[in-house]
Amino acid sequence: MSEITVKINGVDYKAKEGEFLLNIARREGVFIPAICYQTGCSPTLACRLCIVEADGKRVYACNAKAKDGMDIVTDSDAIAEERESIMQVYDVNHPLQCGVCDQSGECELQDYTLYMNVNEQKYAIPDTLRPIRDWGLMKYDAALCIVCEKCITVCKDMIGDSVLKTVPRGGEAVDKELKSSMPKDAYAMWNKLQKSVIGTVKEDNTLDCQDCGECIAVCPVGALVSSDFQYTANAWELTKIPASNPHSSDCSLIYYNIKHGDMKNYDEKIFRVTNDPHFVPLHGGARFGFDFENRVVGKDKPMFEKAVKFLTEEADTIRFSSYITNEEALILQKLKEKLGLKLVNEDAYAYQQFMKHYSSVSGKSLYSADINAIKASNFVISMGTQVRYDAPNIGYALNNAVTMNKGAGLYFHPVGDSVVEGFAKNMMTISHKAGAEEHVLAFILDYFSQVEGLNNDLPGEIADVVKGFDKDAVALPEDFDAKMTKMLAKKDTFTLVIGEDCYAHERAENIAKLAGAVDKYTNITVMVIPSKTNTLGVSLICDLDEKAGSTVLGYNADGDFVLSALGDGDLDMPALNQQEGTFTSFNKRVVPTNAALAYSGYVLNDLAKAVGLTKALTVDYTAELPQEKGFKAETFDSLPNHYDNGGNEIRGYVVETIETAADGKVDKLAKAELLESNVVYLSNPIIQFSPFTNKAHQLKTDGKLYVSASYAEANGLEEGDKVEIKTDLGVIETTVEIDSQLTGDIPYLPTFDKALNAEALFDGSRFTKATIRKV
Repeated sequence: MSEITVKINGVDYKAKEGEFLLNIARREGVFIPAICYQTGCSPTLACRLCIVEADGKRVYACNAKAKDGMDIVTDSDAIAEERESIMQVYDVNHPLQCGVCDQSGECELQDYTLYMNVNEQKYAIPDTLRPIRDWGLMKYDAALCIVCEKCITVCKDMIGDSVLKTVPRGGEAVDKELKSSMPKDAYAMWNKLQKSVIGTVKEDNTLDCQDCGECIAVCPVGALVSSDFQYTANAWELTKIPASNPHSSDCSLIYYNIKHGDMKNYDEKIFRVTNDPHFVPLHGGARFGFDFENRVVGKDKPMFEKAVKFLTEEADTIRFSSYITNEEALILQKLKEKLGLKLVNEDAYAYQQFMKHYSSVSGKSLYSADINAIKASNFVISMGTQVRYDAPNIGYALNNAVTMNKGAGLYFHPVGDSVVEGFAKNMMTISHKAGAEEHVLAFILDYFSQVEGLNNDLPGEIADVVKGFDKDAVALPEDFDAKMTKMLAKKDTFTLVIGEDCYAHERAENIAKLAGAVDKYTNITVMVIPSKTNTLGVSLICDLDEKAGSTVLGYNADGDFVLSALGDGDLDMPALNQQEGTFTSFNKRVVPTNAALAYSGYVLNDLAKAVGLTKALTVDYTAELPQEKGFKAETFDSLPNHYDNGGNEIRGYVVETIETAADGKVDKLAKAELLESNVVYLSNPIIQFSPFTNKAHQLKTDGKLYVSASYAEANGLEEGDKVEIKTDLGVIETTVEIDSQLTGDIPYLPTFDKALNAEALFDGSRFTKATIRKV
């Protein structure tokens, strides 16, 4: 889109041709009231409060697109009268229960009623019974609903579930005689409000979705609320602590909402997590999995002394997980250097090696894309990840791109996903066999290097290699070329998303080189999703070893002596909602997180000080993160954590991408070792990520074998059946759960439940052959 100039209230502003006027105004700090518009989504035209004059004509700012030289007036006596009437209609029969309503103090209906100076009511109509709906983690009170449709819009355009719609309310019709005596927008809005409430696409009005809770976040009133939060606290009682999502590598900006508990337990507790939905959505793990803190009485000095002795006299290895801060990762690296220990993190090591080989071809230390690149693309390719389960925010961005940009996409994965299949007509899902990932990526490089506008100068030796991909392994549909001709029409911005299946693959080295070649030799930007919260940060900071030694100190990981933030080890450590520090997000940003709750036990830095490191506080290491890896010498307290009105991420800083020697060679493709049948996948159900989410009271559950409805039927299984799963590495027993969003014949086992220990059945790869027997 070309740059243009528009005039708003006499002031010139730069904009892009075709931008919605409301987005321009918000970016430039010009206030236009609007209840129904959700940034990044399509307009609903439900509230009509955003009426403005553009070149003398009445338009709606949420829906009107900017043209060069356009002259916009945001307020006038006539506009103010129309807006006041709309707010009067919104207030008709709205329950006067602000004292107990969960949205009171944050309610846009309250705000706009006051802003429009509504101090009398001109209209009346009999009310209609609108029952409360219990949707599991959420409740919907239709009596409070103003049918702005933001929940419907965000569910469709942002999240991709598309499970909400308007349904008949059964309200009394508005008197037609009013049409001539009241402003037209107020009358039209009132008609709609009387006819509709929010319902679900299912006939029984139940909700089958991924429980992200984004509909709660965008609801301007108290109609949609967390079942757990309802009637527990008032907004003005809560202190909001800005932090970063501790459960996955999006590390999205969140706010822990805290206050003291009840008279029996007065200690501060987290009541809910909120976000700024106009800027970034949250997944359900971040929204509902907040109370995983490690409550301890005090410092266990005898056990601490045992930990110091074990570390200095017995251990030859520290094994740790990626659910730590950058500062803790640096402390571990310094302990390795000081004590001559091995440092083991299997997840981050695989990622580190993948990026090493990626860089050997791309010539860059980091991948080129971020989530904004995905959202801005009009063609997105995803491979090697069950994306909505592994990285929900990437799934949201993919859906947003194909929905809002009139885009298209390719989704390669052996495990079927009905929601991805329904993102858009131009979303092609290809279910290849497990093990074909190297050939899939070779096909992508071969095919798209020949697309007009994307082919730079693919070297002949790489071109020859990728042409040797196995067509049967890639499993393209017969009409692929015909479909792609239509899907590629007018597409000019491409992004490739690569996931954990690829760096957990036996051919990970060459897959990484192929991905680096996509980045270097085509105009496709690439994202390599870090699998856990701080996998990227750990991989940049730590010199990791492939194998552990004989005596292991575990930090949130298995070991002979375990430091645990879950409270199940030898010495307690603080959970991530009890720490301040930084993460490195998949946007390649160092973002700060703050402690929501106090912690009275020992921290990792106490152990470091006991063996001779000198920093007083963990966050004193923030400024010492390795600059040679792209970090900056910024102190923790100097790091911002917010978005501006234009939606720009003002959070921490971006890690510098460093040029590397591009001396790697793409190897010849190996024969695809395909898993044809009896395959099980290692993955977590939606909104579960780790034992930390599973510790949260709203999400706590047992791990199961998750199957599609078709798989259950074909194998004579029903929900709740007990099964034995056996591989060459072992056997476990669990029960069956039907995942309604799963399709195909590959079930999956989770990692979030430590008691299940499903990882013991897998040998590095996320796919394995298994026999499943009902017992």
